[in-house]
Amino acid sequence: MNMPTRALRSLAGLALGVPTALVELVFLLVTAPLLAFPRARRHVLAAATLLADVEVRRLGLLGGAEVSGYDGRRALRYAAWRWPVGVLGGLVLALLVIGAGAGGRLAWQWGRGERFDGMEPTTLLVLYMLVLGLVLLFLEIMGLVGLVALERRVARWALGPSATELLERRITELAETRSGIVVAVDQERRRIERDLHDGVQQRLVALAMLIGRARRGRAPELLDELLRQAHEEARGALGDLREVAWRVYPTGLDSLGLRDALATVAERAGVPVTVHYALDERPVGQVETAAYFVVCEAVTNAAKHAAAGAVTVEIFKEGTVVVVRAQDDGRGGADPSGGGLSGLARRVAALDGRFHVDSPYGGPTTITAELPCG
Repeated sequence: MNMPTRALRSLAGLALGVPTALVELVFLLVTAPLLAFPRARRHVLAAATLLADVEVRRLGLLGGAEVSGYDGRRALRYAAWRWPVGVLGGLVLALLVIGAGAGGRLAWQWGRGERFDGMEPTTLLVLYMLVLGLVLLFLEIMGLVGLVALERRVARWALGPSATELLERRITELAETRSGIVVAVDQERRRIERDLHDGVQQRLVALAMLIGRARRGRAPELLDELLRQAHEEARGALGDLREVAWRVYPTGLDSLGLRDALATVAERAGVPVTVHYALDERPVGQVETAAYFVVCEAVTNAAKHAAAGAVTVEIFKEGTVVVVRAQDDGRGGADPSGGGLSGLARRVAALDGRFHVDSPYGGPTTITAELPCG
């Protein structure tokens, strides 16, 4: 969503908040005496919940607020704190309308060469009014931005999750993350075992057979050919072992850093890979490792499964979050629940990060990981 659209949505949300604030004020004045009666209190709290539901939908225009399972009492508390904010928003919007009207009228009359309240449009006066108008517009915009933040903060304080709920959520997240890490480690172990069995072990068996035939051979030309084949198998086994070791953990990541390790990935990839690295300093080890494996998995999937012609990798920082984004021009259709991508999602979740895969059929595929680093 672009900036003008967000601004219009925010203005609409603040404007709708003015009548709802008046409704909440009338509701509080009318229902305050009824709270003393238990039977009537139940209906009052139910009505307050309905008002809170309407406000939560309106807050969606302002960017939303984190709310969770509020009851009638919390909704009533929200209405009591929210109506002054709505009235304040109405005053700020009224100043905006009055200022825009006055500025438009001033520009219209001076543009036609007419006086405005007896003032002649001299150059000095025009510059003065222009600077004054820009200053007032800036203050008005800052007021609107502050109102949006205040609206969201009041809703989060009154309707958001309590400290106990947040603690329970965190415990649940940690339990799920721990079990996810166990599953991811088990999947990776099975993957390494499969690579060793299907690759390295088969090459070593072939190497042993070639050496055995060479020992039994008598003809020099046959011996030379068997030794040549044994040498090729030994080189292939070393290459496979190197690949498995890099999947477990790249030793160059510690000594060279993430930038050079990704350059090695780009060189070894089966497709052209362009890396845009925009980090000023090295991230912490866990973040660096997670970023490396995200890129490796994205490049591997693009080369093996997506029939991609090129991969673009971006690594940059937004605040305290390192963002890793890999996009290929392949055929798309990547399954986020697959072994490799689901393992990456668990690895990122273990760092309290976010992982997203966007891969419509026909492409492109975009894999994004947001890793907290601070």
